[in-house]
Amino acid sequence: MTRTRALSAQALAVLDILANAAGEWRHGYDIAALAGIKSGTLYPLLMRLEAQGQLEAAWQESPTSGRPPRHVYRLTEAGHALVASLGDALAQARALRAGAGLTPGLAGRSS
Repeated sequence: MTRTRALSAQALAVLDILANAAGEWRHGYDIAALAGIKSGTLYPLLMRLEAQGQLEAAWQESPTSGRPPRHVYRLTEAGHALVASLGDALAQARALRAGAGLTPGLAGRSS
């Protein structure tokens, strides 16, 4: 029997942020800042979500010469379907982030 785990508040925040990115690639640092999650929590979470097929990752060259490439992330079709199925849990995660003074999404924001 396979056990499914409930998504953590951090996972919900990451999924919500990427869903609001409208298919654009987002850097981990940007996601961490918007979600209020430290990198030690964020990157293992991003790797798990990628392994589950909820998001995809790619390397992006830095626009600044001499800087290393960075990992960028976006939701897959399966990730968008998961977000659509979350309903109330996602609304609660948004409310928690808003109460903490964190940006609820990325609409209109550039990386």
